[in-house]
Amino acid sequence: MRKKYFLGFIAVLAISAFVLYWDLKQTNFKALLSASKNINYSFIILIFLVILCTYLCEALILFVLAGRKRFSDLIHFYRVPLIQALFNAITPMATGGQPAQLIALKQMKIELGPASSLLLMKFIIYQLVVFCAYVWAFFTGHQLLGEMDHFNIVIVISFLIHLSTIIFLLFGMFARKTLKRIGALLFKLGGYFTSSRKLINLQESFDQQVDEYYLESQKLFQHKKSLVISFILTCIQLTLFYSVPFLTIKALNLSGSWVELMHLNILVALFMAVIPIPGASGGAELGFQTLFKFFVKNGAQLVLGMFIWRFATYFFGMLLGVIAWLIRPKKNIRG
Repeated sequence: MRKKYFLGFIAVLAISAFVLYWDLKQTNFKALLSASKNINYSFIILIFLVILCTYLCEALILFVLAGRKRFSDLIHFYRVPLIQALFNAITPMATGGQPAQLIALKQMKIELGPASSLLLMKFIIYQLVVFCAYVWAFFTGHQLLGEMDHFNIVIVISFLIHLSTIIFLLFGMFARKTLKRIGALLFKLGGYFTSSRKLINLQESFDQQVDEYYLESQKLFQHKKSLVISFILTCIQLTLFYSVPFLTIKALNLSGSWVELMHLNILVALFMAVIPIPGASGGAELGFQTLFKFFVKNGAQLVLGMFIWRFATYFFGMLLGVIAWLIRPKKNIRG
């Protein structure tokens, strides 16, 4: 593992450990011990099974988009989202996930071009489904925003960033010439701040990437059956993932609305998306405590719930990712 990734790993552990220490310092230990005795371990097991199923859904998406037929190949594809989880966690704003997936696919003897196309198709589908989830949570759960004080501003900003991403993707798929013209205008404005030669190179690179994205998106539409299956699998994947807070509440033997907890988890995800720290460490824990205090009134239970949720959705994936990174495919599984 490269030095910068190792440093990201250390940063995540250090910040998370500090947040946990700070919370434990302000929490009555006896109350925490009492809360831990009331944990429903059946739901704890279910939480980890659900997380494993989310990775299975992602592996199946890659399997379907790659056009594979042998289910014996699925175990190799299962390794890819685990490695993505590790590198998403230890790099700022999850920037290391995509390159790490490319390496994992290359280790499966899938060439760079097809691997890039495969990940691009998965990315487009994922972004569209995530955006639909954001729209649903943002507008149907808007009453929760009024109770979040300063968090609602960050959530709105994050929503607008994701909206911009989707608009960019749609322009790339259906109006690439317009996107190129917009890019040319922005590069022209950038001429006031940097050298023209550098801008020309950047614009050429931008136009090339837009063309490649357009061609790959057209390939995606040619495989309608794979597209529909992948879309359904992505919906299942995200539904399972966003259900973890509800299962966490149940593990604490508390009651809560599954729909409202889905809203809250999606809004936490929006909040985390704009924190430029590996794994959104610190901000994720703070977001969980601020949002989930509506359902967990006891301070000790809130800290315990935060730890269960964070470990299951974040550190569990990191641990599995380390194992997946160390265990490489031993045979050519070219389809």
